[in-house]
Amino acid sequence: MACLADAPNIYHKFGWSRGTIGFAISVNLALYGLTAPFAAALMDRFGIRRVVACALTVIAGGSVATVWMTAAWQLVLFWGVLVGLGSGSMALAFAATVTNRWFTARRGLVTGILTAAGASGQLVFLPLLSWLVAEHGWRPAAVTVALTALAVVPFVWLLLRDHPADVGLAPYGGEYAPRPDPVPGAARRAVTVLLKAARTGPFWLLAGTFAICGASTNGLVKTHFVPAAHDHGMPVTAAAGLLAVIGVFDVIGTVASGWFTDRFDARRLLAVYYALRGISLLFLPMLLAPSVHPPMVFFIVFYGLDWVATVPPTIALCREQYGEDGAIVFGWVLASHQVGAALVAFLGGLARDVFGSYDVVWYASGALCAVAALMAMVIRRRPAGAGLAA
Repeated sequence: MACLADAPNIYHKFGWSRGTIGFAISVNLALYGLTAPFAAALMDRFGIRRVVACALTVIAGGSVATVWMTAAWQLVLFWGVLVGLGSGSMALAFAATVTNRWFTARRGLVTGILTAAGASGQLVFLPLLSWLVAEHGWRPAAVTVALTALAVVPFVWLLLRDHPADVGLAPYGGEYAPRPDPVPGAARRAVTVLLKAARTGPFWLLAGTFAICGASTNGLVKTHFVPAAHDHGMPVTAAAGLLAVIGVFDVIGTVASGWFTDRFDARRLLAVYYALRGISLLFLPMLLAPSVHPPMVFFIVFYGLDWVATVPPTIALCREQYGEDGAIVFGWVLASHQVGAALVAFLGGLARDVFGSYDVVWYASGALCAVAALMAMVIRRRPAGAGLAA
């Protein structure tokens, strides 16, 4: 979605700076994360199907409203607030909730597959949307996003089920259990879980590492790679195509990460992922050029394998540390991910306006990834299902 708000013809037409557009994207990314813990609690209260259907409708409304925008505050409201709230309500907290309810065995692998599904959306839509933006402006692209979101709503309503007991099944690898009663007080529960988790050290380590994850992916590469490549003379469509290739290898890397998470120490996996990501970002400024060349392709493949490979081990650690509250805790950890992404989306655009290039942002993000690798290694082990103290 960042490709629409960061399209060159938008800031050329309206005269908005990249810092202004980056602020709208940062609002989107922040709300994407801050909505997640409440969405997880709402799924416990009203069901997965209702929450996801409402979220898709909000995304459609926010996206189509941008067609009539004439001022920067409208971009912030429509794309930042509405699309941010909608996408956050069915984001990775959805994957955590579905995994916890429907699977007892192979949870890491399932988490990887569900997470990789998001990358497949980038693979399918990003080149198309970038072509629409380049050839016809952002309006047809925004309408395409809205229509696609609305088209999915009937399938969600007819096919998605909230619990295995709804279709008379047991969770995969587990025993049959009746559907639990709805949990009232969704907002209160989300805040209560946060207050309890915030008294534990692992929560802050997980939140810190995931904030750096968001800063070095959604906030940095997803938001600023296309304009940075364009600064070096690369066509927007070619740069967007490279992001789509990241999506291809992200699917492979995330599914593999889920398989690894079922078999290896999640803390060590996170440390390796962050270290490798940091190294790759340090080399990126030397690879940007007017055309695509083999070293850039190698970066895209290498970075793509690591794009959201951090998600399965992070969810596994939330589940290990906080038991049944793990999905909501992960929602708050995801909030930190998006806050980190939002900060870099804004600061990256600001740095480009001030320094005339993105180089300082690439180097700073690489250093932050090294910090995240160290933080992952100091998370204490805890028996699975221990939960939070009352």
